[in-house]
Amino acid sequence: QVQLVESGGGLVQAGGSLRLSCTASARILYFNAMAWYRQAPGKQRELVASIIRTTIRDYADSVRGRFTISTDNAKNTLYLQMNSLKPEDTAVYYCNAKGTQNHWGQGTQVTVSS
Repeated sequence: QVQLVESGGGLVQAGGSLRLSCTASARILYFNAMAWYRQAPGKQRELVASIIRTTIRDYADSVRGRFTISTDNAKNTLYLQMNSLKPEDTAVYYCNAKGTQNHWGQGTQVTVSS
């Protein structure tokens, strides 16, 4: 069973930055795609950013230009660099990895104060 462990969440003021990390218990090169999702209170989980085969990146319109998804294959880690954070970015952020199965992390809370 693949495990994904997120870290890096916290409380930050609007305009600030955070970097989320997601370390996998398996080689991330085995996954077809990895992604970050988020879920705010009372809202559905939404896709924030994705990376396919560690090269093709895509972003939700709401974060494009502010967030950057990347990987460190040697460390089996997925990152999400979040800049110019806004209060509406407040949510629990989840790491996802798709291979033969769909894997999820436990989530990390990001809170942006105004």
